[in-house]
Amino acid sequence: MIMLSLPRAFVFLLFAWFAPAAFAALPPPPPLAAKSWVLMDVTSGAVLVNHDGSVRLPPASLTKLMTSHVAALELQRGRLKEDDLVLVSEKAWRMGGSKMFIKVGNQVAVKDLLRGIIVQSGNDASIALAEHIAGGEDTFAAMMNDEAKRLGMADTRFVNATGWPAEGHYSSALDMAKLARAIILEDPAHYALYKEKEFVWNDIRQPNRNLLLWRDPSVDGLKTGHTEEAGYCLVASAERNGQRMIAVVFGTGSEEARAQETAKLLGYGFNFFESKTFYKQSEAIQTVEVWKGAASSVKAGVASNFSAALPKRAAGGYQARVVLLPGERIAPIAKGAALGRVELVNADGKVVSQAPLVALEAVEEGGFFRRMWDGLRLFFRGLFG
Repeated sequence: MIMLSLPRAFVFLLFAWFAPAAFAALPPPPPLAAKSWVLMDVTSGAVLVNHDGSVRLPPASLTKLMTSHVAALELQRGRLKEDDLVLVSEKAWRMGGSKMFIKVGNQVAVKDLLRGIIVQSGNDASIALAEHIAGGEDTFAAMMNDEAKRLGMADTRFVNATGWPAEGHYSSALDMAKLARAIILEDPAHYALYKEKEFVWNDIRQPNRNLLLWRDPSVDGLKTGHTEEAGYCLVASAERNGQRMIAVVFGTGSEEARAQETAKLLGYGFNFFESKTFYKQSEAIQTVEVWKGAASSVKAGVASNFSAALPKRAAGGYQARVVLLPGERIAPIAKGAALGRVELVNADGKVVSQAPLVALEAVEEGGFFRRMWDGLRLFFRGLFG
């Protein structure tokens, strides 16, 4: 194990996964007949395959992932209810492209509009819900962009709620993967909508255009997109044996091609990578000594799960370790205060992933005698080493 040469640094080996073995090298990902593509492990957020994933391209109806996500956030915040009735405007009714076939002047429940957006890819439903939430589509687009900024979608800008071709309206495969991960993790209740295979409205039955929902039982979302400019696009997610992947493909040549190319990407991820959670959120990894405090130690852990997607056939071992910051921890210590970091190291000693180690509880300043006694101890400790 490689130790860091930090003053008084303490390195703690907790796990050793994938003991050295004569496995074959990780094969390259399959080439796809598409403009750009990304494969992401959901648990860790690690990007496993990235082919031009940051190139800005027209997202077509993949835009509606953000439309439905913003609506879901409004439901979470209590500013919107599923049974709220939405008045359909003439603008929404007249909108071309894929439609839910809502009628001008009708009132439609939010929960039905969400299905019209997610399952039927209705442009009319998207505009109706955007107008209801924000008063106008332009204002709703600003809300979409604010959420994109929060999620770190650096190569995305929304002009409308539908993905209808417009100057300055773009996204990327990597950004869509980030958005899909947020939908899955932040609103699991509504994520179930993305696997619905059909929805009937106005006596019109429309199927979900994601062909993988019929072909692969592990696929349970998310959204297709298509315009002449964008080509055929797909954001898909699948879960196998407790492991979840997101595949994003932009710019294929047909509905069949986007399904086939996305399936290749998902197959590669599940065949060659394994997601491991080394430290769980708020779980005490170890206790750290505290001086001059009401308590003599503090529990340390990670603020969110420390996970990684590792090659199943890697040659070598992976070690998870904890490295404390140099120096002594002097009270008071706030909950969430940085104490060090956790690292995942490969067989060559290279750090492949890391996260802050934080205090899981607060430690108040100790009484007069505790502070005086610990002060003396620290003095002599520094004096004699």
